[in-house]
Amino acid sequence: MSTYSSASDRDSNYSSPGRQDYQVGAGSTMSNANPMNTTSLPALLHSLRSRTINTLPALRRTERLIASLPPSTPNKPEIAKALNEAWIYYVDYHSLLNELRGLTKNYPFSESCLEEAKRGVSKGSGNYCYGVLRRVKDQGLIPTHARALAARPAMWGGRKPTSTEIHKLASACEGEWTRVLAIVLRHWDA
Repeated sequence: MSTYSSASDRDSNYSSPGRQDYQVGAGSTMSNANPMNTTSLPALLHSLRSRTINTLPALRRTERLIASLPPSTPNKPEIAKALNEAWIYYVDYHSLLNELRGLTKNYPFSESCLEEAKRGVSKGSGNYCYGVLRRVKDQGLIPTHARALAARPAMWGGRKPTSTEIHKLASACEGEWTRVLAIVLRHWDA
């Protein structure tokens, strides 16, 4: 079972974490303060493959940890491949959508917006999650999907909304979704 904790995790969803301890398997721990030893690598690999590292902050910490390993680290390519597969699973099986919706309480983030972004990102090149989020931002997908959502009669009790109502709801969705996208993208700020 994978767990992580830090004081900053309790204070903010997306602040820069301080020192954390990671429990990645039976009795083994990793710490950002100490270099990873080779006995921790099989546990890390197992945690990635079993999807016990399954939140955006935990995957980003793992990604930074793997990037910091020396090139001569045994099984580094295998661990990097497992991390890539974990990112794909995180995005494709709605964990990313669920985290975004958890942050957009008033106007749940658009699934169709993420689906459109996923269609334009290769799963094999770089960080799939980051690519999807950047595509949402760079392609300006939020306004289009916010307007489409606001125009649905189902959002208005089955009646056709007025253009003013569509504009007000689309603006509210766009504002909340854009704010949350910026928060989530901060995970990749240096």
